Amino acid sequence: MAEKLEDIAQAMVAPGKGILAADESSGTIKKRFDQIDTESTESNRRDYREMMFRADDAMRNYISGVILFDETLRQKAADGTPLVDVIKAAGAVPGIKVDKGAKPLALHSDEKVTEGLDGLRERLAEYHDLGARFAKWRAVIDITDTAPSAASIAANSHALARYAALCQEAGIVPIVEPEVLMDGPESRHDIDRCYDVTVATLTRVFADLHEARVALEGIVLKPNMVIAAKNCPTQASAAEVAEKTVRCLKTCVPAAVPGIAFLSGGQSDEQATENLSLMNAMGSLPWALTFSYGRALQQAALKAWGGKVENVAAAQRAFTHRARMNGLAAQGTWSGDQERQAA
Repeated sequence: MAEKLEDIAQAMVAPGKGILAADESSGTIKKRFDQIDTESTESNRRDYREMMFRADDAMRNYISGVILFDETLRQKAADGTPLVDVIKAAGAVPGIKVDKGAKPLALHSDEKVTEGLDGLRERLAEYHDLGARFAKWRAVIDITDTAPSAASIAANSHALARYAALCQEAGIVPIVEPEVLMDGPESRHDIDRCYDVTVATLTRVFADLHEARVALEGIVLKPNMVIAAKNCPTQASAAEVAEKTVRCLKTCVPAAVPGIAFLSGGQSDEQATENLSLMNAMGSLPWALTFSYGRALQQAALKAWGGKVENVAAAQRAFTHRARMNGLAAQGTWSGDQERQAA
């Protein structure tokens, strides 16, 4: 496996491939399992994730890396093979979620800052020994009538930069994830407001990464798309989402960054795929544009699986379908016709 930071980052954004976010916390995976009336036990969590990691066509052809939760990084498959080795055998890079979640930002009502820097150097050393070669830290930026404040953007950006520097010190590629949320309570959060907040956030993040001496060639950016809130009465077209997202990135993201792997942020499966494909169809860009989806890659597979061993093959087909559609989107060649024909 490549060990130089820039080589790992390039592998993570390889053409036609993207990153599977399988790092759901214990609480989040329980909510997902509740949807299919399946108990969230350690063995069930292992079986579900192993089902995806052993979907050979998907993993070899469309998945470049997998973000894991601490438990999963340490787990073994049913046959005793470490799940990290299952991922490596498929040609994908194992990664690890390292933040401790978003907590209330003191004296800033309804705003949050992500915690987890204490002890991170030591945890990263252990995660490297366990096989992780990239990490993920998610910061969340809310949009309301009064948010985000400059203090919220600054606190989250500073933490992202410190995390990224610690990762690179440990030989681990940091995924830098500043997410401007699309599911807040503000109905006036339209695409233009999202654009302005995303520009302000990314501008501060790259300034702080520079101050922290982070090598941009050895990171992957994981931003939101520029999109209206789900409850905004004015929803932009996919073409407008693609155009404004690319314009925002060209304004803020240096060409030294090897790739940008979008989060889906609550979009529907097909919406996230279409938006990504339209961006890549716009022509030559200084960085690779790909996906780092969790629910938008897994939801169909989760429903098909339903917690039953006899459904594993059907669930793997559903996962492979979504992975393939997003692989096409990462090359700008997805279409609705392909979606329906393949389905």
